[in-house]
Amino acid sequence: MPDLTADQIARLDRLAHGLDARFRLPVLGWRFGWDSVVGLIPGLGDIVTFGPALYLIYQGHKLGAQKSTLARMGVNSGLDFVVGGVPIFGDIFDASFKANMRNVRLLKEDLSEQLQAQERREALYPSSIRA
Repeated sequence: MPDLTADQIARLDRLAHGLDARFRLPVLGWRFGWDSVVGLIPGLGDIVTFGPALYLIYQGHKLGAQKSTLARMGVNSGLDFVVGGVPIFGDIFDASFKANMRNVRLLKEDLSEQLQAQERREALYPSSIRA
């Protein structure tokens, strides 16, 4: 991955961590983030945290993620938004599903696979790269 892309991914990783795993319950060790905390506000909480989730998908698009990866990221965020809106159960779901961290992991895997495929092509056809 080029340095610029690695920096962008690291930034998205920090955002996802803050949304999904920023805090830890001391005795149980369970991790939760701002998505779960703000999600406790009925109605408004899930709408507010949907913005950063869409931003992650948008950045994935800008970084060149495949459409199938972007679609999976959309499903994760949509599921988080819809189920997260259900009182109590949705808050527990938000804290355990961690859609944003899932989405960054999907993005990393996609971009890594694309880079590996490009490296294989360059190794097989080195003259076509110079043309």
